[in-house]
Amino acid sequence: MPLTKTHTINEFEIALDKLSSYIEQEQFKGYDPYDTLNSPIKFKYFGKLIPVLALQFQKRNPLNIRPLLGVKKAYNPKALGLFLQTYCKLQKAFPDKSYSKHIQLLFNELKNNYSKGYSGYCWGYNFDWASSGKYIAAYSPNIVVTAFIAKGIYEYYQLTKDEEALRILESISSFILKDLPKTETNEGLCFSYTTLGVDNCYNASLLAASVLSQLYSITKKEELKHYAIKAVDFVVAKQHADGHWNYSIDNHGKERVQIDFHQGYVIDCIDDVMSCCSIENKTYTEAIEKGTLYYRQQQFFENGQSKWRLPKLYPVEIHNQSQGIITFSRMHRFNPEYLQFAETIAKWTIENMQDKKGFFYYRKLKTYTNKISFMRWSQAWMFVALTELVLTLKTRK
Repeated sequence: MPLTKTHTINEFEIALDKLSSYIEQEQFKGYDPYDTLNSPIKFKYFGKLIPVLALQFQKRNPLNIRPLLGVKKAYNPKALGLFLQTYCKLQKAFPDKSYSKHIQLLFNELKNNYSKGYSGYCWGYNFDWASSGKYIAAYSPNIVVTAFIAKGIYEYYQLTKDEEALRILESISSFILKDLPKTETNEGLCFSYTTLGVDNCYNASLLAASVLSQLYSITKKEELKHYAIKAVDFVVAKQHADGHWNYSIDNHGKERVQIDFHQGYVIDCIDDVMSCCSIENKTYTEAIEKGTLYYRQQQFFENGQSKWRLPKLYPVEIHNQSQGIITFSRMHRFNPEYLQFAETIAKWTIENMQDKKGFFYYRKLKTYTNKISFMRWSQAWMFVALTELVLTLKTRK
């Protein structure tokens, strides 16, 4: 399929090179929308709600006052996993280039710094997190952070065949199967987001399934495939007739309505399980096709600008933009138009949200743009997205 006249691989490669230069200049460290509680100011001593209010205010504040609060740029484990995944893919695609220094640094950092005291390797965010109902300490492990790091280590293993990487992947599966609470029904099972209690978050459970399926593709251990399939069954059963998934469901059957970039997570994870487990399943395929069509028609404007959380249109969120590029690049085999639309999203994002320094802005609202650079939320995800698009386009030339 030829590229459209307005889009060229070169412009996406230029944007990717500018972004990678910025990331490497920052040495993979940065701020995060949720890092306010890394301040030496002990907000929790001022009352239960103060940490929540401080975090939510900073998340929305277009002025970066983190240096004034004493918040320092830092490694975010999830960002490191995303960078590791992407550099390994680039190394495989461009063997004449050398990304080995970055790859080894990222792998070693993740290998040596994980959450201790669990059944296997696992990771959490590098900041405390507070809501009205709970306070979670930094590095308390969860499946979302762990899964994206596992995907990075999987790509590292595919590149190097390092047996230590395989050992870590097997250890991660022990964490998933032994430490994460599970909800089991006649529809399947759902892995909980954290070790701290039972919940049923669709995308988080499928990220666990994706990790298990990738390890199955290496070891062929049937237990891994069994649990991955059961997790997919549960989520596929929760798809709505129009193709969308909500965010989660409680034990009383009430769903949390939140439609955003997690739609892309769900689609990609089902596809991962089918691919890694060599599954041909009409129900899964139809769920992917229907979910991707909804994603395309309902969650983006024709110019490539994403909608925030349906039915709300603003702000334009960089994570929504990046996930659209990733999912539509991957799903082009169902419809060639999806790859063209991934290009359209990328072009809009580069033109409207990439700074001349190479990094991407956090959010665009109707009257202003939040231009703060967030390493995990913005830069890591756009690094993944632009790489996915460039590599897909190169294989389709």
